[in-house]
Amino acid sequence: MSRIDGRETGASGTSEQLQREQDGGTSEQVQRKQERDLKELLEWFRHNDKLPKEIDPLLLRRFYQCMFGDVEETRKLMEVNYALRNRHPHLFIRRDPLDADSRRTFDYANILPLPGLTPDKCKVSLYCFRDFEASKMHHTEDTRAFFMVSDCRFVTPDDPANPDVLSEGEVQIFDMKGTTMRHISRLTISTLRAYIKFLQLAFPVRLRAIHMINCPTYLDRIVSVVKPFISDEVFKLIRFHTQSIDTLFEFVPREMLPEEYGGGAGSLEALRTHTQKALVEHRDYLMDPDQWVVVKPEKRNESSWRFFK
Repeated sequence: MSRIDGRETGASGTSEQLQREQDGGTSEQVQRKQERDLKELLEWFRHNDKLPKEIDPLLLRRFYQCMFGDVEETRKLMEVNYALRNRHPHLFIRRDPLDADSRRTFDYANILPLPGLTPDKCKVSLYCFRDFEASKMHHTEDTRAFFMVSDCRFVTPDDPANPDVLSEGEVQIFDMKGTTMRHISRLTISTLRAYIKFLQLAFPVRLRAIHMINCPTYLDRIVSVVKPFISDEVFKLIRFHTQSIDTLFEFVPREMLPEEYGGGAGSLEALRTHTQKALVEHRDYLMDPDQWVVVKPEKRNESSWRFFK
């Protein structure tokens, strides 16, 4: 089952509908099946040596929904997710939203989950520079900050007014205003590969679209540098808006965007303050090894042996 969904916002079909078609059951029957499946998955998780000790219930639901309620596919996705996290601990585990590296990233860039959901229940995130100075870009540290914001969002209801409603997919918007070839030269290839691999194989939501706005005139040069490191499957989801931001409104409702983009979601500064507050509130969770670290069975045994010596 593919981890990437090429449908744009506005596409028909949701995981809820697909689940009903698969089961041929009523909404109540589907709900009971989901409860049974989630209970089974949690029990399996806690006894799996390839996984950490704990998982947030909302994150577990996202994995399950991402795989359209297929228990076996959900198990595979979770194992891949935590395997990649532990293969790249400098991106996913050794982190602190309040350390110097994180502060430096958030001072020069905005990484913002936007409030609300699109009409087809997609969550939208916006990434843009606050400072265009290329020397302030540190790709690995910035990627770590991106995943901290994502992990914080994944344990936060998508719609506070309807906490049981989960997004059906992810739409990402990258504002390229201020991007120069100096920025591109500061990309770390190993980090870019890890980011794309995780996005394609392990993200607990289905990637629906990537929108690049305010594209520079030398966009072709930028694309030629990064395209070899982006899978064809992911690249097909990218839409370049070269003429006007107005074309973005065909895919993302204007009211979901910040005021600076002609939207009604509040200012960039207000959204940034909200995101930073959420990171502080979830700091212990983001840094808790029980949520992320997979302890090798032999290390567990050694610890137990030392305990009894």
